[in-house]
Amino acid sequence: MSQFYNNAIFWVEVDKIKPNPFQPRKEFDEAKLADLARSIRQYGVIQPLTVTRKEVEKDDGGLATEYELIAGERRLRAAKIAGVSSVPVLIRAEFDDDKTKLEIAIIENLQREDLNPVDRAKAFDQLVRQFGFKHVEVAEKIGKSREYVSNSIRLLVLPQAIQDALSEGKINEGHARPLLMLSDRPQEQEVLFREIQLKRLTVRDTESIARRIAYDKVRKKEYLYSPEILDMERELTEALGTRVAIEPKERGGKLSIDFMSEDDLRVLFTALQARLKGGATEESSLRRDEHDPNSSDKTLPSPSDDRSKEEITKDENTFDPNSFSL
Repeated sequence: MSQFYNNAIFWVEVDKIKPNPFQPRKEFDEAKLADLARSIRQYGVIQPLTVTRKEVEKDDGGLATEYELIAGERRLRAAKIAGVSSVPVLIRAEFDDDKTKLEIAIIENLQREDLNPVDRAKAFDQLVRQFGFKHVEVAEKIGKSREYVSNSIRLLVLPQAIQDALSEGKINEGHARPLLMLSDRPQEQEVLFREIQLKRLTVRDTESIARRIAYDKVRKKEYLYSPEILDMERELTEALGTRVAIEPKERGGKLSIDFMSEDDLRVLFTALQARLKGGATEESSLRRDEHDPNSSDKTLPSPSDDRSKEEITKDENTFDPNSFSL
């Protein structure tokens, strides 16, 4: 390609610009796109998009010029909404290979903090799997630590439902990391995931519960609890929708049932009362529905991350679910 085109700015019709096939960002906020479109109608596209340019042979033997987006998909989408016919583009010849397209798209989104944790993890994973990057090389590209990259990629081992909640902001990354501890205990992982949403657990609450579960796991392995006791514990956990622990002793034992508030205690009491009478009551079901994230009440805030910025950064760079401190 002629040096004339490289790093030069041109006006290109929006319909001639193909999206970046390696765009790591999957979700675009429609309301924010509409706001940007209104701004573009008034002021135009101020910052040029970054594209590559190539000429392809047409069926009739002629040549056609094609442009592929490298960075600026949000601006391109908003320009289309605004009805703009052409946008300014910066043509970069050196960004013509697939690896660089993905790399630049990731870096742009990270700089703008536009990627949710799951999209970021998938982008890192694609660099590693498809293009052979090592974690430390990805870290150097984005100006983060190797641990930050590794911990991001670990999020992809979470069940899809948890990944979806993380992408949608129903839980945050601080909640997701303790859940990773329980990857080998899917039932308790699911219970804790529900509790985070229904009971609005903070990150500190979530970490505390995860540590306790990890401790119980070690304790039960050490004392070799009978399969019957473990089955009863599991069945009670499923029936009550909260964490239940049975601790047998030389004489008798202890049964523990977790609750987070007085309302939660009333729900558990109603459920237990109904079961003691021989069946679940309709009232118990209705009360549980009040705490269901799929119910009509959509006003509850997302669970909060109650840690300081320094604590969050430290967690992102040091968390290892395989050596979680008890």
